[in-house]
Amino acid sequence: MGGNDVAEEGAWPDGMGAPARGALIAAGYTRFEELAGADPRELLRIHGVGPKALRRLREALAEKGLRFAGE
Repeated sequence: MGGNDVAEEGAWPDGMGAPARGALIAAGYTRFEELAGADPRELLRIHGVGPKALRRLREALAEKGLRFAGE
């Protein structure tokens, strides 16, 4: 497909807004699965990542048997 391999290989969850996805990529999370074990409080400090994005990420991680740190 197009030039965005992150979305293709990282399988960012449906419903993730572009601002949140872009903010996470800019923060160094190039694949969705890299968020497993991350501290959700730290993720919320990233400009562009809000409660809705965090909720969607939490749900998507759970679907893969993964979770944030401390959960």
